[in-house]
Amino acid sequence: MGNLTPFAEVSHLFQEFKHTAWRLETRQGYASDRRGDKWQRWLNGEDVAWDPGNRWRHNVRSQTAAGKKFGRVRIVDDPPTEGQRYLLDTAPGNVEAGEDIRNLPRAEAKRLGLPEFDFWLLDSRLLMKFHFDNEDTTLGVELIEAVPDVLAACQARDAAWHYAIRTHDFRERVRSSV
Repeated sequence: MGNLTPFAEVSHLFQEFKHTAWRLETRQGYASDRRGDKWQRWLNGEDVAWDPGNRWRHNVRSQTAAGKKFGRVRIVDDPPTEGQRYLLDTAPGNVEAGEDIRNLPRAEAKRLGLPEFDFWLLDSRLLMKFHFDNEDTTLGVELIEAVPDVLAACQARDAAWHYAIRTHDFRERVRSSV
């Protein structure tokens, strides 16, 4: 593990990237979600997809209005975990803001040989690799510009993107199987 930087210290990169910001999410859930008040509202059956004051969505709108792209593929278990169902229910607000979120069954991700770690790939040149503890808490990110690592992330992105299913379609598929 390289030097870890707190995620808050690199969040400015999501305004500064030039063309694309792409994420692979591999975990079954995130402590940051479970600690938020939105999680409890979701557990109580509230619709949590829309949050007008959400800073992330505000930035996505600003960046996509400037011609930049945000994309994300979430690896989902069968059946989806509680954390994955939460993310499926919050995704429509991110999609509406301009983020293209897709989902990929974990079995397909394994077949494709995708990494088992979360990362952001910025402009196909900077890899931001997440590190978590056993409770799904983000310990920090490792910023990597080494060409072999960045190229491997680009290949993972291309493979995941090719097979992933748009959020709306995936949500309908999950609902019909429950």
